[in-house]
Amino acid sequence: MEGTGDLPSTAAPRGEIQERAGASGGAPDRSGYPPAEQEAELTAGTRITPGRAYGFFTDTTLCIGCKACQVACKQWNNLPASDMRLSGDSYDNTRRLSATTWRHVAFIEQFDESRFEGLEVPPVDEAKLPRRSATALGENLPADFEPWGNLTTSEQWARPGQRWIFMSDVCKHCRDAPCLEACPTGSIIRTEFDSVYVQQDVCNGCGYCVSACPFGVVDVDREGDGKAHKCTLCYDRLKDGMEPACAKACPTDSIRFGPVDELVDLARERVADLRARGIPAYLYGSNGVLEEECDTTRLDGLNCFFLLIDRPEVYNLPPVPHRPSSETGPGLLSVALAAGGLVAAAMLAFAGASGE
Repeated sequence: MEGTGDLPSTAAPRGEIQERAGASGGAPDRSGYPPAEQEAELTAGTRITPGRAYGFFTDTTLCIGCKACQVACKQWNNLPASDMRLSGDSYDNTRRLSATTWRHVAFIEQFDESRFEGLEVPPVDEAKLPRRSATALGENLPADFEPWGNLTTSEQWARPGQRWIFMSDVCKHCRDAPCLEACPTGSIIRTEFDSVYVQQDVCNGCGYCVSACPFGVVDVDREGDGKAHKCTLCYDRLKDGMEPACAKACPTDSIRFGPVDELVDLARERVADLRARGIPAYLYGSNGVLEEECDTTRLDGLNCFFLLIDRPEVYNLPPVPHRPSSETGPGLLSVALAAGGLVAAAMLAFAGASGE
C-alpha cells in the first residue's frame, strides 16, 4: 500500500519509550526507592498519575478498520457480542455505539458512482458459481480499472470519491459533560483521571443521560440490567497503571492514549504534516485548537478528540455540539411569551363579548 505506507507513524520507538519510562519514574517514596514501573510507560510512553486529565487522540487517517480496538474493548470489559447478522448496507454490522458496544469502528464508503458506469455483472454458470464467481465478476472490467484508488501513489486515499474512511468512535469524556449534568441520582461522576464514569450501583436507568448526550454515546441496556452504560476509559486499568485496552490493541497507533495536553501537541504536529502534503486535516474536540469545520468550545472541548479530513457530519458528529440544558432559558421564555399571548387573546375575546 504505497499510498498509505508513507504515512509516518506517530508512535515512539520502543527503545525510546523504555528510556523515557525509566527517566519518568517520579520522586522516590519514603523508602527511598523510585515507584514501580507501570505497564503504560512501556506501551504508551506515559506514566498515569491521578489528578491529570487523560484521554484519546484518534487519527482517522491511520485507522485501517481492523476493529482490533472494538474486540479488545469487548474482551476486557466482558461485553457480549453485538448483532451478528449482516446489515446489508455496509461491511460494518455493528453500526453504532450501544450499551454493549463501547468502541465502534465506522466504515464510511465514498466512491463516485461514475467509476462503475457501464459495468455489468456477466452471466454466471450456476454450476460453476462457487469456483468462478470472483473471476466472472471481473471479466468485463476495463484493463485499466482500479477500484482501490487509495492504493495509488498520489495520496488519493485523502480525496472524496475514491476512498473508504474509517473512524473508531467512543465516548468523548467531555470536559463539561451534559450527561453528568442531567443525571438525577449522581451516578455519573468525574474520576481522578478526568474521565466520565457511570456508577452502576447508583444508576436507576432513567435515561436522562441518553437524551442529554449530544453524541448519542450513552445507552440504557433495556434487555439486560436496565442501567446506563458507556466507555469507562478503562478506569480499572488506569488505576493499575495500564493503558486502555483499545489503545493498546491498535496496530497502527491510530488511537493514542496519554495526558490530554500532550496529545493536543502531538495532534498539532500531525495536522501540520498532513496539511503540508495537501490533505485537509483538522481537529475535532480540541476546544478551538485547529477546529475549522466545527466548534466544541461549548463543552470546553473533549478529552477524547479526533483528527478528521471530511466534514463532521460524514463521521456522524455534530459540527457544534452543546448541552440540551443550554436551551432551557430560551425554551422557558418562548413558553412564557406563548402563555402571555393566549392570556391576552382570551382577555380581548372576553372584552369583546362583554361589549356586545
